Amino acid sequence: MHRNFHTVRRSSSFPSPCVMGGESIMTRKKHGTSNTPVQTNLRWGCDRDLADRICNFNRHGAESYCYLFKTSFLKDTREGQLQQQQEEKNENSEQTQYEITFYDSNTGKPLFIAPRGGRTLDQFLKESIDHGWPSFRDEEVIWENVRCLPNGEAVSVDGTHLGHNLPDRKGSRYCINLVSVAGSPTIGANVGSSA
Repeated sequence: MHRNFHTVRRSSSFPSPCVMGGESIMTRKKHGTSNTPVQTNLRWGCDRDLADRICNFNRHGAESYCYLFKTSFLKDTREGQLQQQQEEKNENSEQTQYEITFYDSNTGKPLFIAPRGGRTLDQFLKESIDHGWPSFRDEEVIWENVRCLPNGEAVSVDGTHLGHNLPDRKGSRYCINLVSVAGSPTIGANVGSSA
């Protein structure tokens, strides 16, 4: 269970730009709360059985605290950042912020792009490590595909349990299970806008 879960604001809504959803999103479907099981080859070496339990047969539990250390997520992220910097240097192009797109482990739809909203990769990773789970802010959420339920549960529009909104002094903070966002993009998946 996410630390501080009991401090989740019990509210009928969260401030904009958060898009609220109803309990009907999480009704029983073909595979738990989703129509599709978790993808076969999750990114960062995430455990598929764990992901399937958390994504599709769970409403409140979570992967273990700092599960991201048990995966290649941090290493792969740093390597990707260095590779992008080297390519931009070789092309004499302007250095851009390294961003990671996180995809639904069931459907492959994009759910989050981080860092955004003025955060650096170091800030995103520090906050995620400090809290034990990837932590996203409103500007990093692709609202076309994500909803927040009145109890703070963060879910995909297709019924994947993602985690919880645990607001802090900076605003909404979406504390998300890495296994829930370790999917690969499906053909034709539109990354879209985070706002």
